[in-house]
Amino acid sequence: MATVILVRHGRTTANVSGVLAGRTAGVKLDKVGREQAVRTGERLAVVPLVGVVSSPLERCRQTARAILDLQSGSPSTPIENGITECDYGQWQGRPLSELAKEKLWSVVQTHPSAAVFPDGESLAAMQARSVAAIRRHDAAFEAEFGPGAVWVAVSHGDIIKSILADALGMHLDLFQRITVGPASVSIVRYGANRPDVVATNTESGDLSWLRASAPQTDAPVGGGAGVQAPVEASGA
Repeated sequence: MATVILVRHGRTTANVSGVLAGRTAGVKLDKVGREQAVRTGERLAVVPLVGVVSSPLERCRQTARAILDLQSGSPSTPIENGITECDYGQWQGRPLSELAKEKLWSVVQTHPSAAVFPDGESLAAMQARSVAAIRRHDAAFEAEFGPGAVWVAVSHGDIIKSILADALGMHLDLFQRITVGPASVSIVRYGANRPDVVATNTESGDLSWLRASAPQTDAPVGGGAGVQAPVEASGA
């Protein structure tokens, strides 16, 4: 099975100001966000990626570029509308402190499967199109490059949370239990029997073990021995 690394974009000016950016044009990474994206790129530099798929929004494309700049190969770089930010409709561009007073806020927090943003999309529709896009790209990369293929999808917090909830077999009403920080790395493998959630919301740590051969398709009963980084050949 292929491996998808889900990367949230780095911190933005809207994140700092407490505004729900949504699909607003021109929202960029701030200085901290750019540094976060570079650190994530450094973590992924040891992994030969076959593709870096990005949401079309600028903050994701900036993060994707930071990852690509540190890759030694030439992974494909498609833009995927299916993993763009949720369409928050009339909520877009408004302060979170103001939105927290709306009746819909409590629905988003406790019963998100019923949440529909005014003049926007539902969280259920958001999850359906983002999961479909990720699974489609994952199957395509595995078909082209084999079961050891590793690729990245750069997207947004709610998008990644909904993808992880699906992979974990969680109802969408529980997805607010998942945290996905700026420039964090989560890892999923879609096996023949079920998805395997390897990591969520990591901000540090060695990822060189992803260069190893294709993962086993069956879950190790008892937990197994864990992953190990491949041994580097030493010079004579």
